[in-house]
Amino acid sequence: MAPIRVLLVDDQALVRRGLRLILEAADDVTVVGEAADGQAALDAVERHDPDVVLMDIRMPTLDGITATRRLAARGRPQPRVLVLTTYDLDEYVYDALRAGASGFLLKDTPPEQLAPAIRVVAAGDALLAPSVTRRLIEAFARHPARAANATSEPTILTEREREVLRLLARGLSNNEIATRLSVSDTTVKTHLSNIFSKLTLRDRVQAVVYAYETGLVHPGDT
Repeated sequence: MAPIRVLLVDDQALVRRGLRLILEAADDVTVVGEAADGQAALDAVERHDPDVVLMDIRMPTLDGITATRRLAARGRPQPRVLVLTTYDLDEYVYDALRAGASGFLLKDTPPEQLAPAIRVVAAGDALLAPSVTRRLIEAFARHPARAANATSEPTILTEREREVLRLLARGLSNNEIATRLSVSDTTVKTHLSNIFSKLTLRDRVQAVVYAYETGLVHPGDT
């Protein structure tokens, strides 16, 4: 199997060097390039055709959110974007996820978790742990205008699918959802697959954003 091709994007050379050293220790990951800002990242994607872009947010020339949005708008297969953010959750991470990012890593993530995160995203899944989802919810709560503009709840879903989506958006893992609903993990995965298909959503990230933007759940719900 070919190694996962990764592009590192961060305006700090020291950070990029550290990330490269960590990833080069993984047999199934190869760093194909680096970029110091969003515009350079777009150019590097064209040259290197990476599978995953590890994208910083705050950079000169072009920020990571705008770069992510432009990658998603290319109209052809694009690399998966894994956003790098600070521990306290950057103000704009929510916008990055809406722009097409597949999830995000905290910059204080233990080194041994970096390669597994790359594998998860490269495989087409979303990196959105329950604890991270809860911080995303807090970020959404800081945007009252979005909540005010929420549309009605999705009627295309069954009641059980809406229930699963609500629990997902509140930060529960598949196992926790299964326990809450007294069903198997496989049943939860089937419901999620149906939800993604019916709503034309790519992954858990988009599902969480969708749930809040449509008013299916609201910040502060328990």
